[in-house]
Amino acid sequence: MPLFEYKCRDCGTAFEKIVARATTKVVCKQCESPRVEKLLSVFAVGGASRSEASLESGPCGGCGAAQRGMCGVE
Repeated sequence: MPLFEYKCRDCGTAFEKIVARATTKVVCKQCESPRVEKLLSVFAVGGASRSEASLESGPCGGCGAAQRGMCGVE
């Protein structure tokens, strides 16, 4: 079942809710208002970013040589 993020238009409370169906009624956890809006969620995937990956490829971030200066790039 998907987990959605919502924000109440009346009291401003942000909350998450597991929603089984699109027809499920969602109300605010704080004030029980039905005036809630679904927020755009950012899907996160674990892994190295491009800058982190380049740092792991070698001491100077270039070729992957074991020590600085071994690849001829200074």
